[in-house]
Amino acid sequence: MAQIDYFFAAISPFVYLGGQRLEAIAAMHGATIRYLPIDAPALFPRTGGQVLADRHASRKAYRLQELKRWSARLGMPLDIRPAFFPVNPAPASYAIIAAAKVGGGDLGGLVHAFPRAVWAEGRNISDDDVVKDILARHGFDPAIADKYMLMAAETYASNLEEAVSRGVFGVPSYVVGEQIFWGQDRLEDLGLHLAGKI
Repeated sequence: MAQIDYFFAAISPFVYLGGQRLEAIAAMHGATIRYLPIDAPALFPRTGGQVLADRHASRKAYRLQELKRWSARLGMPLDIRPAFFPVNPAPASYAIIAAAKVGGGDLGGLVHAFPRAVWAEGRNISDDDVVKDILARHGFDPAIADKYMLMAAETYASNLEEAVSRGVFGVPSYVVGEQIFWGQDRLEDLGLHLAGKI
């Protein structure tokens, strides 16, 4: 059984646009998913990239074009300038890590819910009440966000180190063994790889 190591940032618009297609692909090919939220702004400078604020104006403009195109293509609403972006994604990431440890709820749905909250619902995912509400809506005890905070913080940091060591340089990235598929626009290629076609 293949394992997909999914490196993502809870606040990324491209993670939002990936939706739950990853879960559908994994189910189709009998693969498991290991959810690995990371601090993308900390990843970029360590792997040759730049945080959004420091990118050239042409790159920023192209990003907005891509977001609009993919939003239309996928039929997913997306606020190009959300009310709560950027905000600290650590609280949401800690919640995801804690939920993965505890189990019992809809983890894939939870992972998707945080970026959707930012990009389609105008919510602040750094707010404790928002985090707990999203946990509860996906079948998890809201208290786990606090109960496992120290463990989650340590895991969040180690996820970043693993991403760097394995050649991940952007989010979302889907890694199967040595094969890296960067970007939600590479999900089809991930499926083909799991099917043994590429």
